[in-house]
Amino acid sequence: QVQLVESGGGLVQPGGSLRLSCAANGNFFTINRMNWYRQAPGKERELVAAITSGGDTDYADSVKGRFTISRNNAKNTVYLQMNSLKPEDTAVYLCNGNILRLGYGIRDYWGQGTQVTVSS
Repeated sequence: QVQLVESGGGLVQPGGSLRLSCAANGNFFTINRMNWYRQAPGKERELVAAITSGGDTDYADSVKGRFTISRNNAKNTVYLQMNSLKPEDTAVYLCNGNILRLGYGIRDYWGQGTQVTVSS
């Protein structure tokens, strides 16, 4: 069993900052790529940021220069630091991890999502 547990969402004013966390819990061997997605009402799910096990990162154009993804492999946790937030960043943010479980192979796991609302 593997669970991804997100935290850190909330309501923030435009220009403000939030830091999201996603911790992987359970019985697994290793975590490969970890991603943050977001989904706003009426819109498709969007890949916001990704980080490999070696620390290579990638970002959607809409968040480059404002968001930073990082991970702590010892804590099996990925973070998303979000600065200069805009109303269009409002969405449910979901954590996704590509995880190897011995005997079960590699598959993607999803967190439950955390709401981020940017509004004055």
